[in-house]
Amino acid sequence: MQTQEAPVDQVLNLRVGEIVEVRSEAEILATLDGRGELESLPFMPEMLQYCGRRFRVDKLAVKLCNTIGSTGMYRMRNAVHLAAARCDGQAHGGCQAGCLIYWKEAWLKRVPAGEPGPAPAPGCTLATLTAATRRPADPATPDEERYACQATELLRAAPESIPAWDGRQYLQDVRSGNAGALAMIRTLGIGLFNEYQDASRRLLPRPLRIRAGRRYPFIEGRLQKTPVQTLGLQPGERVRVKRREEIVATLDANNANRGMSFDGEMLRYCGQEARVLRRVERIIDEKSGRMLRLKNPCIILDDVTCTGAYHRQCPRGIYPYWREIWLERVE
Repeated sequence: MQTQEAPVDQVLNLRVGEIVEVRSEAEILATLDGRGELESLPFMPEMLQYCGRRFRVDKLAVKLCNTIGSTGMYRMRNAVHLAAARCDGQAHGGCQAGCLIYWKEAWLKRVPAGEPGPAPAPGCTLATLTAATRRPADPATPDEERYACQATELLRAAPESIPAWDGRQYLQDVRSGNAGALAMIRTLGIGLFNEYQDASRRLLPRPLRIRAGRRYPFIEGRLQKTPVQTLGLQPGERVRVKRREEIVATLDANNANRGMSFDGEMLRYCGQEARVLRRVERIIDEKSGRMLRLKNPCIILDDVTCTGAYHRQCPRGIYPYWREIWLERVE
């Protein structure tokens, strides 16, 4: 099936900070193809609640880090992220990942809006959107539901890989307002250093490597078996992220605790206080579409997101997952 493309007059060239209004349900459905997609990006039923509401453009979704296959950065076109517009997972089995939604510019209009256009022609239907939230069953497990959402389909919507040496991406980030010049210079410096570290592990003998060729920031877990701590945290409770040294002491050689990675992006929050947003017990696996039930629930903290400082300023704003052993209650 041929993918629907956005008409030229619906490409708004938005900038960070602009106020936009989400178009009506009928207008948006008219832009979608028979799979409920525009340029291979699904419009999800969870997004309908935002129709008619106004938001600030938080970031231009010009690129994204590949969390499906960990193969670098990919280019997205004609899309933005809106402040505080996240997926609640209600049409996808109650997935609790809370992903920041991608919005094609064709689904938005500037505020104040101009003269109303002609009535939209029929395009997609609500039934199509609902059906598109499911993938065909795997023959090996025919009774297991498999889901499709923006996160699982990102590499179809953004198929063009962006190599690290392509300087246009960094210039676009600064010009668009996605990142400041100083932040971008720091990101470039870290990126160049980490490229050297990767090469040193392949080419240099161990005595000549810097910190054994580890990538910056240096997180050096050493345990064979990682400890467990359960606090029973609930939404609304105040917590403090433990100090770096305390967290590293709970990690294995892959910088993980019971299979959950502690990423360098999380270091900036060490010592800070935050409110528990939710306990995460189920999330959709972006590669397979299967619902993963977590044996050990993890925690999402309110307004604590990945800033992309170590990932080429990726604007996805993903919530990091926190083991309870990395947190402490604030009485």
